[in-house]
Amino acid sequence: MKRAVVVFSGGQDSTTCLIQALQQYDEVHCVTFDYGQRHREEITVAQQLAKKLGARAHKVLDVNLLNELAISSLTRDNIPVPQWDPNASGLPSTFVPGRNILFLTLASVYAWQVEAEAVITGVCETDFSGYPDCRDEFVKALNHAITLGMARDIRFETPLMWLNKAETWALADYWQQLPLIRNETLTCYNGIQGDGCGECAACHLRARGLQEYQANQSTVMQTLKQKTGLQ
Repeated sequence: MKRAVVVFSGGQDSTTCLIQALQQYDEVHCVTFDYGQRHREEITVAQQLAKKLGARAHKVLDVNLLNELAISSLTRDNIPVPQWDPNASGLPSTFVPGRNILFLTLASVYAWQVEAEAVITGVCETDFSGYPDCRDEFVKALNHAITLGMARDIRFETPLMWLNKAETWALADYWQQLPLIRNETLTCYNGIQGDGCGECAACHLRARGLQEYQANQSTVMQTLKQKTGLQ
């Protein structure tokens, strides 16, 4: 019995990871974190999608302590969500310090409980908005620490790490779920399902990737298959 735990927000990336994991594992568990996030609608969306897609179980964990410590436009209503700015530099205000450290650690504890061999996360270094905790180097370092600390080989998988957004759309299309990803996921920093607000950085990356995929479907799909080994 091959089991995996998906760190699941109900957004484009984690839902694409869930769709693929359901094809590759016998049993898939989802874990969603309630940290008092600004766009709390994502929790409801995650619950709906996990049930619809057929996850074995879906656990929502209360980690509001992160909200108390991490100051971000995703944890504070008085900090505006920035619009897309191609000239922006430095860490964006949407970065939640410690979020992926906490999420991957707790997901690993859950993986121990359900005897899963892998924790799957949709982090991506290609379109990562400058977040340091989405880098491959970070994920591998934390995975090594978790393995040492738990004395068990729980493997972190990052299926999207080296894909751009067009290729992530292609992956959804490969699994015949592109309409669901487009219409039913919630990626927008302002909490608008589907195509979102169209103004925040998350919506910009998502829309730009979709346009690129629609304009060059066969080429992007071929590149995806080369990168992932999918047939």
